[in-house]
Amino acid sequence: MAKNLFQIAKQKKIKYFLISFVDLFGVLRSKLVPAHAIKEMQTAGAGFAGFAAWLDMTPADSDMFGIPDPDSLIQLPWNKEIGWLASDLWMNGKPVDASPRVMLKNQIKKLKKQNLTMKSGVECEYFLISPDGNSIADPRDTQSKPCYDQSALMRRYDLIKEICDCMIEMGWGPYQNDHEDANGQFEMNWDYSECLKTADRHTFFKFMVKTIAEKHGLRATFMPKPFGNLTGNGCHAHVSVWQGNKNKFFDSKDKLGLSKMAYNFLGGVIKNASSLSAFFNPTINSYRRINAPPTKSGASWSPSSISYTGNNRTHMIRIPDPGRFELRLMDGSANPYLLQASVLAAGLYGLKNKVDPGKPLDCNMYEDHAKYPDLPKLPDELAQSLNLLKNNKDMNDAFGKDVINSYIKLRSSEMNEFKSKNSFDKTKDVTKWEKDNTLDC
Repeated sequence: MAKNLFQIAKQKKIKYFLISFVDLFGVLRSKLVPAHAIKEMQTAGAGFAGFAAWLDMTPADSDMFGIPDPDSLIQLPWNKEIGWLASDLWMNGKPVDASPRVMLKNQIKKLKKQNLTMKSGVECEYFLISPDGNSIADPRDTQSKPCYDQSALMRRYDLIKEICDCMIEMGWGPYQNDHEDANGQFEMNWDYSECLKTADRHTFFKFMVKTIAEKHGLRATFMPKPFGNLTGNGCHAHVSVWQGNKNKFFDSKDKLGLSKMAYNFLGGVIKNASSLSAFFNPTINSYRRINAPPTKSGASWSPSSISYTGNNRTHMIRIPDPGRFELRLMDGSANPYLLQASVLAAGLYGLKNKVDPGKPLDCNMYEDHAKYPDLPKLPDELAQSLNLLKNNKDMNDAFGKDVINSYIKLRSSEMNEFKSKNSFDKTKDVTKWEKDNTLDC
């Protein structure tokens, strides 16, 4: 039986609910609903006009209704009067196939038919910047190798502590916070979970970090590459597949600790990585991060080739521990639901077709890439990744051709707007258009 949100509101003294959904561009959209109206909203949903968001609809289309998922409820730790809810979009009595949370749930259903569940965790990197977006917030954070810098970390102690305290209160199991490789850049880690829950938490995390940063007079950005000379914002995903309490990716007899199932799943991700970069790296600015030259710190920490390895951060995929792998391709602009849905769709393809990922490479890929001229390269720009996605029959089958076409249509429209005023050149500074359109992604 579904949780009764009206009764929960009474018990927890919630006065308002944010009924939210994420559109295809990853923008969080919401309606603020008073608690006395939540009973009807829980059944009928909150109404939205699809054309008003980044969804491929017209003003003539019927209203969409966001049906809140009671299991996703988060009472805002910094404002207990408000409860946040992720919702699934419905139109004309049916789920909206081209809404990201529905897209993820459709892939989860396919895996569930095999009595399996994908669990995942994400590493969300972000910059703390000035409100105008022109510089990092801490003028004393100037080291050429600032990663793990205790002094810079502790100068932001009050802000980071507040975010981490919120995660502790919400039961996420946060376990470490650190200053990352770029000046002004931070990362906060919490426990992995079932992939839908991880996507919901990822969505809320971005909202929470931005909100608390503003409270402290700063601005937080997950933009892939806000500063050309600094390491970009990645959003690495750690992935495993489970059957009940058993990790089906684990094999103690394998050198890297992975099962045959894990290698097949991994093979599907490798085969489809170039196409899925349209989801993993969805903005024009994303392509300043991958295939990038070394940054101020000496390394970009992002991939350029499609390869996998053991515990080695120069490859697209690394296997840091037995029973899981880390996909390092995604960046901070990735839609939390499409990120998980894409990994799962590619993995399902790999399981179905028993895809062999080949042998792992034990090398420094940043230095030795020339030794592997036949290794597939990642796309150099958004147009290339969109074209690869358009022509990937397997991913079109996985998500539905209409859904893929809608996504490509919207991204192409944005790309054309950029190209009407700018040219994309990785050797030149990040453009004003990129910052205006991506800083708050």
